[in-house]
Amino acid sequence: MLISTATAAFAGRTVSRIGYGAAQLDRLHDRRDEAVALLRRAVELGVDHVDTAEFYGFGFANAVIREALRPEDDVLVVTKVGADPDPGGRLPLRIAQRPEQLRASVEDNLRSLGREHLAVVNLRRLDTGPGLRAEGDQVVDLDDQLALMTALRDEGKIGAIGLSSVTLDGLRRALPAGIVCVQNAYSLVSRDDEDMLRLCTAEDIAWVPFFPLGGAFPGLPKVTEEPAVRAAADSLGVTPSQVGLAWLLHHAPNVLLIPGTADAAHLEANMAVGEIAFDDATGAALDAVESRSSEVSIG
Repeated sequence: MLISTATAAFAGRTVSRIGYGAAQLDRLHDRRDEAVALLRRAVELGVDHVDTAEFYGFGFANAVIREALRPEDDVLVVTKVGADPDPGGRLPLRIAQRPEQLRASVEDNLRSLGREHLAVVNLRRLDTGPGLRAEGDQVVDLDDQLALMTALRDEGKIGAIGLSSVTLDGLRRALPAGIVCVQNAYSLVSRDDEDMLRLCTAEDIAWVPFFPLGGAFPGLPKVTEEPAVRAAADSLGVTPSQVGLAWLLHHAPNVLLIPGTADAAHLEANMAVGEIAFDDATGAALDAVESRSSEVSIG
């Protein structure tokens, strides 16, 4: 396979195709020094883009990023809005889709990250994929949200706009706003959004899959349980998880990975997937794995 697994364009920059997702940092909530050290290790290994949100650990992830990252690291920090922390709720977050809530969420991220400007902000919609669905006054038209996001960009509070949990129609509607990335649930075993991935490739929009190994909720298929994935892992001397991540890199040139972990050894294993190559037979066997729906709702 000839697709480069080294770098790709993202938000006007060239970045490593393997970044870091900060959601798992909360597992180190009581060991803050370890969390900071883990993020410093990620930078040493070549991570130059980090995905975060104020609702990751009720601000803990953002606080660690603020402490760990230095200006000279030149790491692109990507955050998201559309939900807020809810420490006392049945779930650890609450939906926050209204324009005034999106603005407040941007301000919260600016404050906790200690910044005057957010390089990329993903608008987390709730239109597709596994997870919550908006109800009542949280059902907000995409155009109204984009109007707010572009206003924040014009004000200099954010640099670029991404979308998350969005439909193909929603992405098409949003293209005039200048979308730089899409974050949807996507993996070898859940490829519902293949048409959207093709559109992103054509439009030079980064495709940043979350749940890249599936199985995040009960009922979702898991990449690591697929016989073809296990066979490839055995043949290559790597783990099934590494095969699943490597397949994503090889599948399209605009895929960026943001695997999360709270373990340094796991971090190194994730970063190593860029070195994994598939021969034609292995690639064909992985491509032939059946795709199953990722539509599972919670809440």
